[in-house]
Amino acid sequence: MKSIIYRAGDRGKSELGWLHSNFSFSFARYYDPAKMGFGLLRVLNDDYIEPETGFGAHPHDNMEIISIILDGELQHKDSMGTGSIISKGEIQVMSAGSGISHSEMNPSTDKIVNLLQLWIFPKEQNIKSRYDQDKFPLSERKNVLKTVVSGFKNENTLYIHQDAAITLGNADKGIELTYGNIKPGNGYYLFVINGKINLSGEILSTRDAIGITDTNKFSVTAEENSDFLIIEVPMN
Repeated sequence: MKSIIYRAGDRGKSELGWLHSNFSFSFARYYDPAKMGFGLLRVLNDDYIEPETGFGAHPHDNMEIISIILDGELQHKDSMGTGSIISKGEIQVMSAGSGISHSEMNPSTDKIVNLLQLWIFPKEQNIKSRYDQDKFPLSERKNVLKTVVSGFKNENTLYIHQDAAITLGNADKGIELTYGNIKPGNGYYLFVINGKINLSGEILSTRDAIGITDTNKFSVTAEENSDFLIIEVPMN
């Protein structure tokens, strides 16, 4: 197994007044040639959006975009006519495909919304744009690994157009969980949302991450009650 550690404090940062962001990889004005993504995972942004503000309508194409709401609510509208509120515990997927425009706003008058947004390159270009969202309650994934997004057309997950998977882990202190790959040759990017975990002797704390390759499985032990995200993606 090969691995590389990404510490929370080494992420790129952006402060726009209404938007406070941490970038795991090069994004916008933050550029680090050593951080251009992990395999086909191109973006992992940790965004905090102030009340009654957000991203106005803007375009995307040929990207699988996944938003995971950690706290608060996000209002989504797009050029396909979709309009929805995405709340804590819910996940949104959007295949930008041949082109789509959307807006993302915080509808609250007093509460910041915190979300993780991931961009994964699709396996084909210019597919038909699509949108979906679903709720994944903590009660259904306590002390287990729960795959929530997948490119393998599992009826219990949200679909993306790539041979990739996104899995949520929630573990009480002392619990060990083992992840096995869905597709041989894929790599894994593990991101600690909250808590502290031990992975093969490496201690990772809140917002730390580790990239893993050259193995079919790995185990994680919670040093304290922890939430984490495993992103399995093709490496090329």
